[in-house]
Amino acid sequence: MRLTILGGGGFRVPLVYGALLTDRAEGRVTRVVLHDLDAGRLSAVTRVLAEQAAGVPGAPEVTATTDLDEALRGADFVFSAIRVGGLEGRANDERVALAEGVLGQETVGAGGIAYGLRTVPAVVDIARRVARLAPDAWVINFTNPAGLVTEAMSRHLGDRVIGICDSPVGLGRRIARVLGANAKEAWIDYVGLNHLGWVRGLRVAGHDELPRLLADPGLLGSFEEGRLFGVDWLRSLGAIPNEYLHYYYFNREAVRAYQEAEKTRGAFLRDQQERFYEEMKNPGASALKAWDRTRAEREATYMAENRETAGAGEREADDLSGGYEKVALALMRAIARDERTTLILNVRNRGTLSVLDSEAVIEVPCLVDANGAHPVAVDPLPGHATGLVCAVKAVEREVLAAAESGSRTTAVKAFALHPLVDSVNVARRLVEGYTEVHPGLAYLG
Repeated sequence: MRLTILGGGGFRVPLVYGALLTDRAEGRVTRVVLHDLDAGRLSAVTRVLAEQAAGVPGAPEVTATTDLDEALRGADFVFSAIRVGGLEGRANDERVALAEGVLGQETVGAGGIAYGLRTVPAVVDIARRVARLAPDAWVINFTNPAGLVTEAMSRHLGDRVIGICDSPVGLGRRIARVLGANAKEAWIDYVGLNHLGWVRGLRVAGHDELPRLLADPGLLGSFEEGRLFGVDWLRSLGAIPNEYLHYYYFNREAVRAYQEAEKTRGAFLRDQQERFYEEMKNPGASALKAWDRTRAEREATYMAENRETAGAGEREADDLSGGYEKVALALMRAIARDERTTLILNVRNRGTLSVLDSEAVIEVPCLVDANGAHPVAVDPLPGHATGLVCAVKAVEREVLAAAESGSRTTAVKAFALHPLVDSVNVARRLVEGYTEVHPGLAYLG
């Protein structure tokens, strides 16, 4: 099988390739095509992959290209992990929002909207090319904002695009671990949108173990989400939220922490990765060692401001190994080999959540087989969660409308309707600020 990775010069590509190296079964990926607009980054990542593959019999062949059409032709799977505007764009997203006193995180609030507005036109172009050049390919999307981007691409690819995220998987794994259960044998009742979902149950052998967790303050406070949100709040909710809901439930504290930080997350990653790619210009350096060292620092500092605000301490060692590459490989394996499995994915609603229309992309458990991912029926969300999901989905729809029409007025509406943007005037200033710093938003008239 041929796997094309868009954003192939990206820092996390070696995670995907490393997972492929451990996959020895028949019907596996035999060729990986990396595509990126930056030839220097492609060269650096190709070096890391070559060191990973050293001594591994039958390692997938790796080629790299800056030609998108060439990369797509003949692909069986397309993994989309692009970052329009690079990490400089993310740093600008954060800076403009924080100057207005609102959150600038890359998928949540004003920052997520700005990222979506400049990303949607690019991924729509990709989707159209896939439909023309590789109509039988499956697209696995990790480009953020993952739910919004998956929905934009689904308008051209239907159910052949599936969004993935490692946050629900990590959350389920942590809950299972603290309960002494095997996460692989547990059914995780998770529902929402990407970066906006809740675990409402964790069933082992048909029995829901979550009430036992919620009833035990010691257990509940012993893992990351318990420390991040606090025992009392989780017991009030009667569910365990995705970590990104910290930006909603503790918004003032999060914004203040980001404003007071020495660097925003985007600026930190930008500087860190610039050092890595600069180091890769030295032909004598070990690419894999440099990448491993940089990745460890990246994972350890994930959501550091939020954890500091909550007094949650350092991340646990088991949570530093990533995870989205494992979800991607499991998804590819299930489709390619018809190895039926259950994964939490971003797919079209198809009536799963009655409060949203059929085409809305949601994040829920899915049964996966050779015909793709099929959302599993779930119970309705409680009122407070329904309100947030509907509000954020309405914002996503305005982002899609603005990207399609080029309407500045619609872009302002997208910002103004978001629960974390508290004024129409702030929304107007955000659009002004973002169009000034992002050439990619020049289409907003």
